[in-house]
Amino acid sequence: MTCVAPSRYLDWLAGGYDYFAARLKRITDAELTLPSGLPGWTGKHVLSHVGYNARALGRLAHWAATGERTPMYPDPVTRGQEIQSGAGWPAARLRAFVEEEHRHLTAALGRITPEQWQAKVVTAQGRTVTADTIPWLRARELWIHACDLPSGGEFSDFPVDLVDALVDDALSRRRNVQAIDIAVLATDRGHAPEPSAMVLGPAADLARWLTGRRTPTKLHTTDDTPLPHLPPWL
Repeated sequence: MTCVAPSRYLDWLAGGYDYFAARLKRITDAELTLPSGLPGWTGKHVLSHVGYNARALGRLAHWAATGERTPMYPDPVTRGQEIQSGAGWPAARLRAFVEEEHRHLTAALGRITPEQWQAKVVTAQGRTVTADTIPWLRARELWIHACDLPSGGEFSDFPVDLVDALVDDALSRRRNVQAIDIAVLATDRGHAPEPSAMVLGPAADLARWLTGRRTPTKLHTTDDTPLPHLPPWL
């Protein structure tokens, strides 16, 4: 992923929470029981995941600040069980849970010293990263899952540089982890097309598609063939 200043990650995190919270306020408790933008999940599943994700990233922040190895989750099964359990809570409890865990994570990140931002931690996918990646991981979750809520937001609402970072991040994973040969061109960024460019469209629509969300209608391929099929992003 293109180098981004840690302070910008923190800006995106704060803005992402404000955006998520604003979208959530527009949704009634009854609407949270409706299907979300993710297969098999309701809006309550999304809230449960967002809350538990903050708690899990807080463990990485603790790891960075203290040197004590505290993985995000003990195992993949626990992560799924937490989400499913939380999805059964009353909506009011879930709303409070998301807010409370956000406060805890923000406080945990605030305890990391400038030197400790370079401490090594391990993500839930097994990647070893420096602690200054944690705010990016959280920002990514907040902005994207705000769009997964029933009647949620749109990628076109995101800050321009965040959209570009998402495209870069998702494209890197598709290529390097999933070994998918794919190239894209953001037609609204003023870049000259590359010979290898396959999928073209606005950057926000590329970000939505690359992160496994609903396929926007404005995307197309250079040879007019159907868009490549993409497996789950994370």
